[in-house]
Amino acid sequence: MFGVDDKEVPYAKEWAEKTGNEVKMVEEQLNSANVDLVDGYDGISVLQTSKIDDPAIYAKLKQFGIKQLSTRTAGYDVFDLELAKKNGLKITNVSIYSPRAIAEMGLTHAMYLLRKIGEFKQRMVNDADFRWSEDLVSGEIYNQTVAIVGLGHIGGATAQIYKALGARVIAVTRENSVVYAPYVDEFVDLETALKEADIITIHVPLTTSTENMFAAPQFKKMKKKAILINMARGKVVNTADLIDALRNNEIGGAGLDTLGDETTYFSKKVAPEEVPADFKELVKMPNVVVTPHVAFMTDTAVRNMVLVSLNDTAAIVEGKSVKNEVRLNS
Repeated sequence: MFGVDDKEVPYAKEWAEKTGNEVKMVEEQLNSANVDLVDGYDGISVLQTSKIDDPAIYAKLKQFGIKQLSTRTAGYDVFDLELAKKNGLKITNVSIYSPRAIAEMGLTHAMYLLRKIGEFKQRMVNDADFRWSEDLVSGEIYNQTVAIVGLGHIGGATAQIYKALGARVIAVTRENSVVYAPYVDEFVDLETALKEADIITIHVPLTTSTENMFAAPQFKKMKKKAILINMARGKVVNTADLIDALRNNEIGGAGLDTLGDETTYFSKKVAPEEVPADFKELVKMPNVVVTPHVAFMTDTAVRNMVLVSLNDTAAIVEGKSVKNEVRLNS
């Protein structure tokens, strides 16, 4: 197991004791400098933000007889799928670990922004200004139209929560979900969502078609007070365009658990001079919330991520099929 955090250790030990398998836990993320640690082991589970795109790593894994790579996340864009296929490696992810964990974090960001807590905090802390300013009057969630962009497990859980709070829920999705349809008032296209939504919450995977899905043209079509929530992947949103839209008051606020350049610093402690300028700019804004890709960090989610990943790793080593195997292009 690479990229192991302290919170994962008890669950990995639990799995090892229960199954009788040996688990070597490595704090570092998998890279070309430590790939030789794999020699003598049968499978690999990773949790990391940095890309595994060095051909030498994949060649070494093939040399060591490794048949799979499992990520303890839903997203699997850290892997080079072509290199994996070329070297006979199956890829698995944890497609469902706790959709509620992500959905609840998105709601937390949205409620913080909707009730203008950041603006109140800035005025109180910076200016000792405790007045009930007219420009800080906020809305209530049951009066909001919430657009869910991507209605998979996490988007569906998000729709369910907002519907329970009384919001009007609209959804942008490739396929109208039978499972989550009871929590959606209307299925719409993206253009309609941009025009009508007070809160837009993103839950799509990062692909060539979703990269920069939200950029200057989309921000200009949103309501002036609209809130954008990104609980998906950083590059789905063009960060530079988002900063411009916030500066120009084209949208009302943003809640971000992920950023396009997060792989260089999220999940790490870095020197102040290594913190990117876009992050510094965003966190200065009182109408922005940024968290370091931690929406998944609940007890339930962490346990499921570890156990599902290790179960799938063992199953593939034993020649079994698993439902979480990622389809590699033929």
